[in-house]
Amino acid sequence: MQQLDDADLDLVAALQLAPRAPLNTIAEVLGTSASTVGRRMQRLQESRLLRFISTVHWSLLTTGNPYVVWIKCEPGTTSGVAAAIQQVREAQSILITSGDADIYCTIYPLSGTDLRRLLTHTLPAIPGIASIQAHLVLRAARQAVAWHLNRLTDAQAAALREHVDADPNSPPDRVGPLTEAESNTLRLLFDDGRISAAQAARELDVSRSTAYRLIQSVLEQGAARPRVEIEPAVLGFPLTALITLDVQPRHIPTVLAALRAGPSGRFTVMTAGPAPITHHAVFRDEEHLSRFVTDDLGALPGIDGLNMSTALAVLRRQWIDRDNDVFLGERIHEVLPPTHPR
Repeated sequence: MQQLDDADLDLVAALQLAPRAPLNTIAEVLGTSASTVGRRMQRLQESRLLRFISTVHWSLLTTGNPYVVWIKCEPGTTSGVAAAIQQVREAQSILITSGDADIYCTIYPLSGTDLRRLLTHTLPAIPGIASIQAHLVLRAARQAVAWHLNRLTDAQAAALREHVDADPNSPPDRVGPLTEAESNTLRLLFDDGRISAAQAARELDVSRSTAYRLIQSVLEQGAARPRVEIEPAVLGFPLTALITLDVQPRHIPTVLAALRAGPSGRFTVMTAGPAPITHHAVFRDEEHLSRFVTDDLGALPGIDGLNMSTALAVLRRQWIDRDNDVFLGERIHEVLPPTHPR
């Protein structure tokens, strides 16, 4: 695993807050030059450690809310089962885990997906799967787009947030419909969250000013939220924990709000499962995780119990397959639905 120095980590922290900020703005905030920022950014991308993507609003990507899926495998079959699930386009993230289940994945009902068949026939038919539990996501409190390193000063963070088109912590309830031109722009942002107006103009065969207006329209509506995708382990957070919480119903909003505000969470949702909250978070080490459980979770009201697993291997995050669990692999294509003019 490549190690990042302090300047790299500061750059990643800045890009996590404002992934589309101009290089000269980032350089001014970090007290360096735009050329240095550009070189470091290029090196991280060429090393396949960092990628600019966009999180697309669920209402544009799917025909319903996603599912959190826990899979138990027959002994000795976990790796083969996980490889088979990588062929399922609806699987947005795939982790091999310790604990009660062997594989954790998130399934998004994309356009054209027969969800009932996928969950009751396609996945169970994979050789080696012993059982599946699929829990519908009812409400999302936090997504990975909101996770970032806490390395910058308040003044630095405030300067960067002036270059953010929408608050990643407050997505709109629903977006759209988009025009055909906006949908095509969304596709470009999906694969490159930092695409310039000049690049988009060439891809869309429109003027630069038109491309700029289309990008701004898509961003301001909240249809796409640009983000940096980088493996947390590279940033000093090698331990991923998957925690389900049995919470008394009246305390669910309070617990969700507390987990949303915490620095470790990457995916926090309320589900229609035996435990109503699933919290996917990253930690520096075992002591960091243990303090989170005893101090942070222990202080929250209404928690009657929890179940915890840890990731043994990360095969996919955000439709990006991993090589050797750390480096960014190929982007999964054919995820966005066909364009439909307004």
